[in-house]
Amino acid sequence: MATSGVAVVTGASRGLGAAIALRLAADGRPVAVNYLRGREAAESVAERIREAGGVAEAFGADVVTEDGVAGLFADVTRALGPVTAVVANATGPQPEVSVVDLTWRTHLDQLEFFVKSPTLLVQAALPSMRSTGGGRVILIGSDLADRAAPLMSAYVAAKNAQIGLTKVWAKELGPAGITVNLVQPGWIPVERHAGVDSESYAAEVPLRRMGTPDDVAAMVGHLASDAGGFITGQRITVNGGHVI
Repeated sequence: MATSGVAVVTGASRGLGAAIALRLAADGRPVAVNYLRGREAAESVAERIREAGGVAEAFGADVVTEDGVAGLFADVTRALGPVTAVVANATGPQPEVSVVDLTWRTHLDQLEFFVKSPTLLVQAALPSMRSTGGGRVILIGSDLADRAAPLMSAYVAAKNAQIGLTKVWAKELGPAGITVNLVQPGWIPVERHAGVDSESYAAEVPLRRMGTPDDVAAMVGHLASDAGGFITGQRITVNGGHVI
């Protein structure tokens, strides 16, 4: 059941989240397509899944709040069944802030998405994962955790925190058959990057191309599958070798 139950993908109305939802559905999982504001886009993703023969529904919820996550899991379980996979993909604004202007609120804005939300999601999923014999937890990180870009200290700190969560949770939850892994994409141009020049970045990538949402979704799909069942506590960077 651990690799056949419902997958919740947060922030799945577009970009990486949408590609991940489509991939997991193609692999045979019912998918809960979570969104905060993009209702029409999320419903479109769910409809694409159903048209391809899969099972999916769109669910609006603020996944950085306790009530939002509790309501999301109640709705998903009622509509689709027990959740055995969580992909914590939702993100918010990522402003450049110099250390001179950095505030605790700046840090909290990032920690809420990358530490608080995954914590709430895992806690909500644990009862069904334990009762069904296991599960998959996949956090979506960033290779900026290694690149240490100036002006991005709050974001980088929160993304590095995900590395610690992954390792500790993998040890804690492994005896229950639950794997926990972190996928770190490089810069993957999606809708919000429209018009941004990517040629200079691609020139620094050993494979000499930009990554695509499907590149990231393929790794998530593997980790969520039976084939990924002996991989846990790992961070896997999907960026064409950019941080070698």
